This record gives sequence, structure tokens and C-alpha cells, in this order.
Amino acid sequence: MARTSDLVQRLQVARQDLALTQEIAKLDKFDLLILDDLSYVRKDQAETSALFELISARYERRSIMITANQPFSGWDAIFPDRAMTIAAIDRLVHHATIFEMNVESYRRRAAYAAATSLSDIEDDRDKQQPEKETATAKDNSRPATLSSDIET
Repeated sequence: MARTSDLVQRLQVARQDLALTQEIAKLDKFDLLILDDLSYVRKDQAETSALFELISARYERRSIMITANQPFSGWDAIFPDRAMTIAAIDRLVHHATIFEMNVESYRRRAAYAAATSLSDIEDDRDKQQPEKETATAKDNSRPATLSSDIET
């Protein structure tokens, strides 16, 4: 498994080494190629051209699944060439099943739930604990705090 941005870099290096066709052929052993978070790719013309070559090579031969948090109308930010954007989308949506999910991010929801739970736990702990005390070290030369006061 590789991130989409890493795969694009690998394809670009292969193109520079005149080995793009061979690199794409290596990916042909997979019936399904998943490109996760495609909208974060935003690379230069040469890199997106290599990605387009991959899409074109797999068209009507192998499957590609793409996740992106941008609608197709925002893909001009991924493919800087408008004609390449249209051609890539055309190849991807032909024979495709498209799932558009307009829901809240599960990561954001989980982070909010975790923060809320942590806040509730801290509130409960503060209500149950007596006022915090400060202890001093045995040699009285420096203050030390109780271990319950240490925040991680």
C-alpha cells in the first residue's frame, strides 16, 4: 500500500528514467488500484501527467477506486491542464459507480468525541479532588508537584 502522492512521485521518477510503461505494468498485477485522497495530490504538470498515464493505461482494463474530498468540479486543482482534467474524469466515470457522500468527516467526529470525553473526565476529576497541594523535595531546595498535577 502506498499513498497516492507517493505513487505519483514513483511514476514521475519512472518517467524521468524512461521506465513509466514498465512501472505501470507492475501495477497491472492488481485488479483494483485504490487512490486515496486524490485531491491532496496537487502536483506539477509532469507529475499529474504521469498520474493521467496510469489512469489511461488502466481504462477499460483494470479497476481504479478513488477517494477525494473534492467534487469533480474542483479537480482543476489536481490536474493543472483543463483538457487533462476532462480526459481523466471521462475515463474514470465511464463504467463507474460513483458514491457521493455528503457527511461529516468521521475523523473530525471522532476527534470531537474524544475531546468531549476527555473534557468530561477532567471536569469529573476536578469535582472529586480536594484542592491541589504543593509538596517540596526533601532538601527543601526546590518545589515539586504531586504526580496528579502533572499533565501529559
